[in-house]
Amino acid sequence: MNQLAFAVGVLAGLACAAIAFALQWRLRLRQPVSPHYDDQLLAVFEQWPTTAMALDPATMGWVAGNPASLRNLGYTLEQLRALKFSDIFSVEGVEGRGLMLKLQDATSRAPLEMRQRCADGSERKIEATCYRIEVEGRQLLAVAVHDVTIRRKVETQLLAKHQQLDHLAHHDHLTGLPNRLYLAAHLPDAIEEAKKNGTVLAVLFLDLDRFKHVNDSRGHETGDKLLKTVAQRVRSTMRAEDLVVRMGGDEFVVVMRGIKSTEQVNEAATRVNRALGAPMVVDGRTLVTTVSIGVALYPYDGADMGELLRHSDTAMYQAKDRGRNNFQLFSQSMDKRLKERIAIESSLRTALQSNQLDVHYQPIVDIESQRVIALEALLRWKHPAHGYVRPERFVLIAEEAGLIVPIGDFVLQRAIEDMVRWRQAQGTLVPVAINVSAVQLQRSNLAEQIARLTKAHGLEPSMLQIELTESAVFERREARAREASQDMVGKLRELGVHIAIDDFGTGYSSLSYLKRWRVDTLKIDRSFVRDLVTDLSDLAIVSAIIAMARHLHIQVVAEGIEGWQQLEKLRQLGCPYAQGYLFARPAPAQECLRYLSGAPLDLTQRLPVLENLEATGSGESVAIRA
Repeated sequence: MNQLAFAVGVLAGLACAAIAFALQWRLRLRQPVSPHYDDQLLAVFEQWPTTAMALDPATMGWVAGNPASLRNLGYTLEQLRALKFSDIFSVEGVEGRGLMLKLQDATSRAPLEMRQRCADGSERKIEATCYRIEVEGRQLLAVAVHDVTIRRKVETQLLAKHQQLDHLAHHDHLTGLPNRLYLAAHLPDAIEEAKKNGTVLAVLFLDLDRFKHVNDSRGHETGDKLLKTVAQRVRSTMRAEDLVVRMGGDEFVVVMRGIKSTEQVNEAATRVNRALGAPMVVDGRTLVTTVSIGVALYPYDGADMGELLRHSDTAMYQAKDRGRNNFQLFSQSMDKRLKERIAIESSLRTALQSNQLDVHYQPIVDIESQRVIALEALLRWKHPAHGYVRPERFVLIAEEAGLIVPIGDFVLQRAIEDMVRWRQAQGTLVPVAINVSAVQLQRSNLAEQIARLTKAHGLEPSMLQIELTESAVFERREARAREASQDMVGKLRELGVHIAIDDFGTGYSSLSYLKRWRVDTLKIDRSFVRDLVTDLSDLAIVSAIIAMARHLHIQVVAEGIEGWQQLEKLRQLGCPYAQGYLFARPAPAQECLRYLSGAPLDLTQRLPVLENLEATGSGESVAIRA
């Protein structure tokens, strides 16, 4: 717009110069040196399409005007000459001598903006450009006038359009909140302000819990309406000076300036948790959502925007790990865990490609005969630099990173191949139990995969048992996910695969699914077995599980057996099967042929090992749930 005004000013100045020369010739009223040249100058003045006039600065009266000026103003030439400058033009807030100075100043600078009054009383905005001329020793001002009403309207429209486009670029179209670009433009300024004033600034990173399930079950249109309601509630809980931003998807960021204490941030985060935890009515249906919040403070948790966002995001994931629907303040220990998580994920991807993974097997034993009736396949990861990595350090990471499916495929493939090798070595095959995660159960066609592999290797699907943890499959899962899992379990049973519930009693523990899912085996979690002899509560729980399973015709396996007294108590309670260090540690496939002879285990050989275990207090390592 400045370039447009400049161009108009230049053209007006050139036109005014030409008009001034024409006025000089006309007002001198004498024969010019060249009549042809005189005619050209007069033609410029007479035919100039906009207002062109001559003013006597001494009297502020009009001397001449071209036909366009007379038409635009509605005066005759005689009427014009009877008027003063102020009768036609005015500048807001300027009168008398000041107006004359501004008019004369317009001869050397930008055009002067004024209001023009016509004979009929109408007004319009104009720009006047002046040029000093001398006629017969008389000092005059040649004035070229341009109506800028249309131009001003266009400029206003362009400005409004620019502001609209700027708003669209820096605000979220769905919620109307500022967006990521707006945050990138304003958060550095807020940080600089806090640095200058020596104040604390808080960045809150918000992520809705299980929002994907809303989109999947209710549709994206409902999800969008829910996000709009969430945005309104978050905005209403914060102070007017706080910045609330939608980062994208179901993520929001709040920037709080002038923080006086962490308690102030805690109260704000609590308000958000409560506001979003209240039911929301969308399309006549009630929805309930919660939010996990991570908080980072300037200058303690980061010196720039990148660090503050990254650390608040890290704290948010910590809030999710601690059960969701809460907030966590960032700490350096979180950052350390995050870096460790990234390193483990990267190493685990390498392990899948470089044969670092292996499968060990632990026997499941008939308590009365002490014969091996099954083996459980347990994944092991031997890192080239760190040795064996404990499963609890990477199993959840594998699930979150989407690696649990290829890991599960590896375990299944290896277990079937090992069974073929045992058969070739004249071993007596027993069923092999394989742990399957809820993610693998839902994302892979497990039944089809087992059918294909067992057929290719000449094995019966009934030689496999799938172990599912109740906490992973049943607890706090959406109906659609449960139905998908139940459908897959049904296909596995039709194939002949047995179904076991691992770690029974530690998760959802709803008795209804035992009937609905037609479970074959329950594995009592080691946490109940460990103090079975000394803790009456554990004794009552284990006794109840065994009695219930017997009436439902479900087999029971007690896990984590490490002592003779535990084994004897389980025998008295009528538990048929057991698994633990009392019988054997998990071993590589090539060492498992001794379990497959069909002969009872010789537990007397385990006494020195068990005594060492009791002395060191070590227990069975936790298996990776693949």
